[in-house]
Amino acid sequence: MEKLTIKAYAVKHKLSMFDVVKMTKSGQVATETVVENGKDVVYILLDDTVEKTVQKSTVKEENKEPYSLRKENARLKKEIEKLKKEIAQLKNRV
Repeated sequence: MEKLTIKAYAVKHKLSMFDVVKMTKSGQVATETVVENGKDVVYILLDDTVEKTVQKSTVKEENKEPYSLRKENARLKKEIEKLKKEIAQLKNRV
């Protein structure tokens, strides 16, 4: 079995360290505590079945298209025009 530190595990799965610590405390992942240089270091033991469930639960961001300032600017301009039309309609009612 391979061992990873909490930080390395978080980086590997693109999780926050807080989430990884929660997973270790709740028992979702197997851990081992080793004393190194007088400090307790928690290592996560990698298991294929657990890794599959963790990968399924993490959010994938691969499907998103790249962020474009021009597209965002165009979207905001359309929204501004729509809001201006709504304001004009409200003024005409009053």
